[in-house]
Amino acid sequence: MKYIDRIYGEFEISEPVILEIINSPEMQRLKGVDQAGYFEAYFPGTAHSRFEHSVGDYLLLKKYGASIEEQIAGLIHDVSHGAFSHAADYYFSSGSQEKQDYQDNSFENYVRNSNLPKILGKHDFDLKYILDDKNFPLQENKIPNICADRIDYSLRGILIFKIGSKEEIEYFLEKLKVENKQWIFSDFESAQKFAKYFEILNRKHYSGLPTALMFSAVGKYIKYSLENNYIYQNDLYTTDSEVLAKISTYLNKDKKLEYLFRRMNNKIKFKNDPNDFKEKIICKSRVIDPLCYHNGKIQRVSDINLEWKEVIREEIKPKEYFLKFLE
Repeated sequence: MKYIDRIYGEFEISEPVILEIINSPEMQRLKGVDQAGYFEAYFPGTAHSRFEHSVGDYLLLKKYGASIEEQIAGLIHDVSHGAFSHAADYYFSSGSQEKQDYQDNSFENYVRNSNLPKILGKHDFDLKYILDDKNFPLQENKIPNICADRIDYSLRGILIFKIGSKEEIEYFLEKLKVENKQWIFSDFESAQKFAKYFEILNRKHYSGLPTALMFSAVGKYIKYSLENNYIYQNDLYTTDSEVLAKISTYLNKDKKLEYLFRRMNNKIKFKNDPNDFKEKIICKSRVIDPLCYHNGKIQRVSDINLEWKEVIREEIKPKEYFLKFLE
């Protein structure tokens, strides 16, 4: 299968297990799940899917020589995302605004009850091994380390949100190396630039005010719809558009629902004021401290640029917003 990716270019995908996973209903569903949640109303023209990121994660691992098991882990790592991605942490009571880990916590159960175990078994892959992310440090690693997941979604974000150019993306990929199951930049300059671009993405898009507004509004719209039986929990494992279509039949019959829909679409004025607010919203914040070669040694950006230690201390803290809608 020929696949063209906006970051990595054209790839030929031929591994039977990968092709079968990509074509599974679970993976195909991700084409209808927005990577950022519901960004089109807040950052027009930036929509991209969990499917695009998931295949990109796999392609990145393949490009840098990861094992086929790690490539599979990268490909399926987001398969349990519900509609509107991390908005699930704002509409499910068991979600966490600070950690945004509802998807992570439901991942194993979702996979075990999907078509994926049968596919993996057919191709002689051990499901238990694939599900244990400790086996795959290139794919997943704790913040502030970089990993395939973080590298792919940030490269995609740099391009889509126009923080950097395609040439800069190619520059980062050229400078990235894999050694001893670690991602390492070949010099400090490229590592620092990537870390700073990630910081811009985090402040503006991952944990910024528009994102807090979006998560709050989507969370309330979906939660209200669940409470009123306009949708049911299993509907949230379809696609964004299917969920919206199902709820839309009630919009003309429910004024509060219609108000929440306008709010979700960024049509209601608001203010962010810790001294006058109705709702406190928390957003998970992300920061990275990549490894790089410098003066013949492997060091972190913060070992070389001591100011980056302070950036990490500040950016790792969840962001808080104090919202009051004015209509």
